[in-house]
Amino acid sequence: MSAESSESNAVPYVDYGYGSHVGLRRELNEDSFVVTDRLFAVADGMGGHEAGEVASSLAVQALAEGWEAHAGRVGEPELEKLIDDADQRIRDATDSKAGTTLSGAVVVEADDDHTGEDTNGQWQWLVFNVGDSRTYLLNDGALIRLTRDHSQVQELLDSGMITAEEMHSHPHRNVITRALGAGDMWGADFSKATVQPGQRLLICSDGLTGELTDDEIGQILNAGRNVQDTVDWLIHQALRQGGRDNVTVVLVDIKSR
Repeated sequence: MSAESSESNAVPYVDYGYGSHVGLRRELNEDSFVVTDRLFAVADGMGGHEAGEVASSLAVQALAEGWEAHAGRVGEPELEKLIDDADQRIRDATDSKAGTTLSGAVVVEADDDHTGEDTNGQWQWLVFNVGDSRTYLLNDGALIRLTRDHSQVQELLDSGMITAEEMHSHPHRNVITRALGAGDMWGADFSKATVQPGQRLLICSDGLTGELTDDEIGQILNAGRNVQDTVDWLIHQALRQGGRDNVTVVLVDIKSR
């Protein structure tokens, strides 16, 4: 599967794969995802029977519709409005009784951030995150997490009260501190990274990261398999490790022309 934007020859050429599995212990898959030529996102819903599925679906629907309405020309201000719209749609549809995480990235033209540097023809990942779904970048073989979880275990890790290994087994590992559609704190975090050929961008729900460590994920991403085979392998390994949650993976490769 591949996609190429027609608006500019300078737009990076991408190859992408995706997959979602209900896991081995859940009855419903409450994850949703969206893939376009330059917008990629995963949402992990919560809130009781079917409500989580509604929340995650509304989140990615709001992104996709907004992306189309803006003809793919969005930056951080536009994304903030689209995410705000997603939050309101979920609250209206579920009476604020359901919520969802949301993480992903958009390929945008680079700006100079008022440094005066020439960024003509350069592109960036504009990364966004609410909750504990994650976005990673594999760059020159090194796996870099581009998002920070909004979760109780992340706060415990940051305070030094638990180790990274203990995050996987902690009783509060599924408690998030920020979500769309529910609670008082939902705003997205944003960051940027330079787009370069050879990179792999991984977006996933915590059904993957709850079963595999970053080192294990990095080894699979570095194994040289094509993009869809790599997605399938990641999901398979999450199931082998227990499959306690829905597992959703979107993987994007930046290709040389």
